[in-house]
Amino acid sequence: MNNMACDLTTGVCGVGGDEEMELIDFNDPQEVIHLYYVTDPICSHCWALEPVLQRFITQYGHYFNFHTVMGGLLESWNGFADVQNGISKPSDITGHWREVGEHSRMPIDGSLWQDNPIQSSYPPSRVFKVIQKMNEANATVFLRRAREAVFAFNQNIGEDRVLIDIVNQMGLNGEQIVEEANQTSSQELLEQDFALAGRLGARGFPTIIMVNEQNKGVKIVGARSLQDYVNGLKQVLSSTEELQLRPQPTLSKLLVKEHTLFSKEIEIMYDLEQAEVQSYIQAELSPNEYVEKEIVGELYIQEK
Repeated sequence: MNNMACDLTTGVCGVGGDEEMELIDFNDPQEVIHLYYVTDPICSHCWALEPVLQRFITQYGHYFNFHTVMGGLLESWNGFADVQNGISKPSDITGHWREVGEHSRMPIDGSLWQDNPIQSSYPPSRVFKVIQKMNEANATVFLRRAREAVFAFNQNIGEDRVLIDIVNQMGLNGEQIVEEANQTSSQELLEQDFALAGRLGARGFPTIIMVNEQNKGVKIVGARSLQDYVNGLKQVLSSTEELQLRPQPTLSKLLVKEHTLFSKEIEIMYDLEQAEVQSYIQAELSPNEYVEKEIVGELYIQEK
C-alpha cells in the first residue's frame, strides 16, 4: 500500500513536514484524456495484461475516460493463419496459449483447442456490445468473466449456452442478451468497433491508445509493464506535475468486486512476491470470505 502513512517511529498519522501551510487541490484532473483499449475476448496476451491493466485503471483511472474497443481477432477459420506463431488450425493454438500462460502466470489451460475449438471470437464480442449498449460497467464485468471462462476454466465462449450461463451469473437475462447478440444489428455495432480500431491504427492486441484534447497521443502495443502505461499517460498530459495515485483497494474489497482473483493479480496490485501471496491473503481476509484453489499450477481465490 504505497499511500499508507501511519509511522510508529515519528508518531505521525500522515506524512509530516516542516511546512505550516500548503495549498492543495482535491479536484480530479480537468484535462480530458481518452484511453482506447483495443482487445478481443480470446486474445491471450490481453488476458496476460489483466493484472497490470487492473492496477493502472485503479490508481490512474481518474486521469482518463476508458473505452473498450473490440478488434475482431477471429472471424472464422476459413483462410485464417498466424504465420509468426505457427498457427493455421485450432489445435495449433494450444501450445501458444500455454506458453503465454507460463510466461505471464495468468493461468491458461488451452486444451479446448484440441477438444472443442472456438470457431469465432465474434459471438462473445457481440454479447459484449449488447451489454455495453445497456451498461458500460456490466460489459466490463462480462468481458472479465468470459476471459476467466475460456482461459482458466477451458470453456468455449463461442457457444451460446456458455455465453448464456456467464450472463445469467451476472444477474442479467442471458437468453435475451445472447439472442439479441445474434441479430444483424449487433454485428453492425461490432463493425463500428472494427472501424474505430482501424482509425486508431490498431493492428494487434492488446493495443492501448491514449489521446489528449489536442488529438495527440501515444500508442502502446502488446502487454507491457505498469511503468510503460504510466509513462505513456505522462506523455499525453500537458501538466508536468507529479501524477496523483489513488490508493489500492483492500484485498477484501477487490475480491468482492472481482469474485475471482489469481495470484499474479494480487502480486501486481500489492507489490508482492509470489511466495508472499498466501500469507498476505491469510492476513487480509477472514476464512469465511474466500475459498483458496489452484489451477494450472497457480493459486487463486474466489469469494464465498
